[in-house]
Amino acid sequence: MAEEHGELQERILSKDLHTKEIDLVNRDPKHINEDVVKVDFEDVIAEPVGTYSFDGVWKSSYTSFTVSKYWCYRLLSALLGVPLAVLWGFLFALISFCHIWAVVPCIKSYLIEIQCVSRIYSLCIHTFCDPLFEALSRICSSIRVAVRKEI
Repeated sequence: MAEEHGELQERILSKDLHTKEIDLVNRDPKHINEDVVKVDFEDVIAEPVGTYSFDGVWKSSYTSFTVSKYWCYRLLSALLGVPLAVLWGFLFALISFCHIWAVVPCIKSYLIEIQCVSRIYSLCIHTFCDPLFEALSRICSSIRVAVRKEI
């Protein structure tokens, strides 16, 4: 009974992954583009003290910048948003496919194969190097170093 409940829960979760409701208010919940595309008029155009344009020009420039940025983005997203979403979906599906069906199996295969080489290498090191280093350590253990301060 518990297994059936777990399988049902898993099917519901996998279904919700593709049919979940999207948040139309907070469209960047993970703050991916917070520092990149947050460009306002004040970030691009600024007049230092003593070099002010006419107030009407400043207000018109602000309005022109803000409205053109807003509508240009909306127009570009309307024209290219869906095709680019399909392209990015395809690209990430391709990356996932390659990772799942090629990269991970190659890495697992390599780790299995290298384990045999690792054992042989370890055996050779323990057989040949350990006695040599042990003999060298016994030779060097009789060396005494004395530091004297001569005036």
